[in-house]
Amino acid sequence: MSVAEPTPAPCVPMAEMVSIDAPGIRVLSVPLVDAGSARFESFGRIVRDFAAEEVIIQTWPALGWRRIEPGTGNQGGVTEGDFVMARQGDFLIARNHAVNGHYVTGWFADPRSATSAGTSPCHDRVLVREANYHPDGGQVFWPRAPTPFVALLALPGDDVRAEDFVAFYCDGSFGIQIFPGVWHQPVFPLAAHAVFDDKQGRVHACVAIDFVTELGCYLSVPLRAV
Repeated sequence: MSVAEPTPAPCVPMAEMVSIDAPGIRVLSVPLVDAGSARFESFGRIVRDFAAEEVIIQTWPALGWRRIEPGTGNQGGVTEGDFVMARQGDFLIARNHAVNGHYVTGWFADPRSATSAGTSPCHDRVLVREANYHPDGGQVFWPRAPTPFVALLALPGDDVRAEDFVAFYCDGSFGIQIFPGVWHQPVFPLAAHAVFDDKQGRVHACVAIDFVTELGCYLSVPLRAV
């Protein structure tokens, strides 16, 4: 499939989706911060040269008191590929060719009634239900064109709260590497379609949170300049 084409929306089991108007569900607006500020330094680093940027690989943790032998636990290598983001109806679709991932990453309308044929009039925010982190490696995103984007991030910790998330605005003139352990989603372009160069650990673990089932909310991520 050409990376220039919008990726089709995978089948979303609507019975599992929860309306933003359902009892006990809130929509939490995420604060928007410029990625050029010092605050970003705890979450990742600015990337000026995609080819030269080395993916951070963490050694797998020991399960007990015996150590991981030096030179092992970090040999999976790095994989690269196109990371395509595209609006399709009410959905924001992600296709990660580096690891063959394909998923809905956000909604422009109520997720319970959203459809791929929808005509959402508002694209200045996206609703997000899930985030994840990789304990064993970083992830580098580089905009193929100078497309502004927003990175939704929270600092490491399994007891993360919805209020811990920050939306970092990037003007498209640079890329970012998200540090290992930092909660994230794929980056959100302000354009209707964008292609990013992506590289990350070839073998990686993924730890996830579902805001709806765990915290009773969706995150509303602003898609605009600071």
